[in-house]
Amino acid sequence: MRLTFATYNIHRCVGRDGRYDPDRIRDVIRELDADVIAVQEIDAPDRHGLELAHWLGEESKLQVIAGPTLLERKGHHGNAVFTRCQRGDIRLLDFSVPMYEPRGAIDLDLSCGGVTVQVIATHLGLRPWERRIQVERLLQRVGDNCVLMGDFNEWWLWGHPLRAIKAIFGHSPALPTFPSFRPVLALDRIWIRPTGRVKSLAVHRTRLSAKASDHLPLKAVVEWDAEENADR
Repeated sequence: MRLTFATYNIHRCVGRDGRYDPDRIRDVIRELDADVIAVQEIDAPDRHGLELAHWLGEESKLQVIAGPTLLERKGHHGNAVFTRCQRGDIRLLDFSVPMYEPRGAIDLDLSCGGVTVQVIATHLGLRPWERRIQVERLLQRVGDNCVLMGDFNEWWLWGHPLRAIKAIFGHSPALPTFPSFRPVLALDRIWIRPTGRVKSLAVHRTRLSAKASDHLPLKAVVEWDAEENADR
């Protein structure tokens, strides 16, 4: 059973040209053609937070699981997961550190073609000590059959947060996704547990994705044995 996962920081639908254009983000999501897509920074001037998430889902013919981390009168800001899989339990996690921008994760169970997978989609903070606390909390949630993905804001490949993740998930290539016009930092990551399931991992770079956001999407094709999965 092959499933495609992707993670994408849409930068509030503001592209490299400084123009707000949710249609471009929708078209990149369609290009990805993934079974599960984790999206970060999902708010916008005219379609705020949850409204934008549901609009993108409808336009892409995908189910939506919203995980707002900042609730304001003018709208919501945070994460979302788009999927064509069947949804199971959904857990919204708060990883916020006092005095800084609220952060969180969507922790959910998905069923696709006889395979049940835990997906954790997140967007971590900007400061190293903040990410360290958030990763410690996050890893307490990880199960046996898990996909962890999102914008980890971690450019120190030997730093404590990534070493802690690798201790549980093993190695995953660090592919540069930021900035989109000339990527040098591997801020967006996908890890799979158990290891050895990833058949391909690649940055999704097209003419459109290079303009639509300041991040490029990252895409992984993962293979599971349905019978093995059922025994877990």
